[in-house]
Amino acid sequence: MSRRRPSGNSATFVRAPSARGSTRKVAAAPQGASRSKTRVSDRLDSWAGHHSTTAVESLARLLRTPLQSLLTWLVVAVAVALPAALYVALSNVQHLGYSWQESSQVSVFVQRDARPDAVSALQARLLARPDVATVEHVAPDAALEEFKRYSGLGRVIDGLERNPLPDVLLVMPAANGLSAEGLQTLQGELEQEALVAEARVDMAWVSRLQQLMHLGQRLVLALAGLLAVGVLLAIGNTIRLAIENRRDEILVVKLVGGTDAFVRRPFLYTGLWYGMGGGLLALVLMALGLWWLSGPVAYLADLYQSDFRLQGLGWTRSLQLVLLSGLLGWLGAWLAVARHLSAIEPR
Repeated sequence: MSRRRPSGNSATFVRAPSARGSTRKVAAAPQGASRSKTRVSDRLDSWAGHHSTTAVESLARLLRTPLQSLLTWLVVAVAVALPAALYVALSNVQHLGYSWQESSQVSVFVQRDARPDAVSALQARLLARPDVATVEHVAPDAALEEFKRYSGLGRVIDGLERNPLPDVLLVMPAANGLSAEGLQTLQGELEQEALVAEARVDMAWVSRLQQLMHLGQRLVLALAGLLAVGVLLAIGNTIRLAIENRRDEILVVKLVGGTDAFVRRPFLYTGLWYGMGGGLLALVLMALGLWWLSGPVAYLADLYQSDFRLQGLGWTRSLQLVLLSGLLGWLGAWLAVARHLSAIEPR
């Protein structure tokens, strides 16, 4: 008689000798379920796979309701674009550094009896300073001709017996010396030169300019904070409505053993997509605004013989804006889920 093969989880039969010398079948004791350990790499792969699947499904859910999603994205985009536009405007004002440097330059008046070679040596010595960018020499004859041209007193000036104007060195401070303290220090050191009769700089204008820039930065930060709160509230309210619409689904998931982290994850990705989508739309709105204003600004700059052009955020700042908007969306979703998800529990 042939031996039977065990199949599946069936008991294994062995032949045991009987009392008469023949053999009989005896069922072996069935083995229990074996315990296995899951490797850490398998857990990480499962965790990453669930995250990627949840992210794609959350984005697909938003795209299935394009009108509702677009309205939320527009709200986020407007809230993000307003402080970003003010930041861009402030950055463009700061890029007018050449005009500011001309207004904050130090006018060094040389002694009347200074020799030309001594003036040239003083110019070279000042140009070698690390806090000086350029030094321009204005000769007395050139200064007098410019004064005649712009003052309208040509006949009076022609009646003068001698040129009363001295040699002037226009000292342009370096970029790190544009502060009020740096200009005062530079002015004091220039006046200590033996050939220098006087050094003048419009410190009041520089101080007013710096205060305006500080005020603009604080306004940008305050507006950004207020609108960030608006983004949190808008996305939080949207996520709250999504939680209420999926209440039955959440109850079923919790009944079968789903954890709060498992239930929370799709809503967090939804808030992330809302934030990043709003950030991308904000970049589009800002690009349209820059395109609309670039023509008049360029024409106005040409009238003043300036090569100034409007500058946008750039690739790095744009990426930071999108990531920051996505972080706000994720945070708003997390706050809404933490508040409303605990109230949904199976009975």
